[in-house]
Amino acid sequence: MIRTMITFERTLRVLPVVYLLHIVEEYGAGFPAWMSLHMQADMGDAGFLRNNALFMVILVTLCLWAARSTTRLSAFLLLAWTSGQLFWNFVFHLATTVIADSYSPGLVTAALLYQPVSLAMAALAVRDRHLSLSDTLFAFTIGAGLMLFVIWAGLWHFSLPVV
Repeated sequence: MIRTMITFERTLRVLPVVYLLHIVEEYGAGFPAWMSLHMQADMGDAGFLRNNALFMVILVTLCLWAARSTTRLSAFLLLAWTSGQLFWNFVFHLATTVIADSYSPGLVTAALLYQPVSLAMAALAVRDRHLSLSDTLFAFTIGAGLMLFVIWAGLWHFSLPVV
C-alpha cells in the first residue's frame, strides 16, 4: 500500500474550492442584502460578485506561486491572505451572527471549512518548514488587518456603522 503524505503544497488546491463553496453559500443566502439589513453595509450583488472574483484571482495566484516556489515569502503571503480570507472571515461571520442575533450567510461553510482548513494550512506550513510558528502567527496578524481593511473599505466605504 502506498501512502500519500498530506503536504502543504498538495493541500493548496483545496483553498479555491473551499472559497467557492463559501461564496455559493453567501450569495445563495443573500449575504449582500443581509449585511445591508443587519450591519448597515452598502453592498449590492454586483459589488459582491466583483469583489469575490478579484479575491479568487488573488487566491489562485498565491496558491500557484506557493505550489511552485519554495520561498518563505510565497508561503507567508499565502497564509497572510488566506488567514484573512478564511480564518478571520469565520470570526467575522460568528461575530455578526451574534451581534445581529441572526444567521450570517456564510457561517456554515466558514465554521465547517474555513476555520479548520486555515488552521490545517498553518500547521502544514510549520510542519513542512515553510514558515516558523512565529512567522505563521505574524501572517495571521497581517491577515486580520487585511480582513478589517476589506470590511471597512468594501462594506462600509471607509466609515464606521452606527450599531
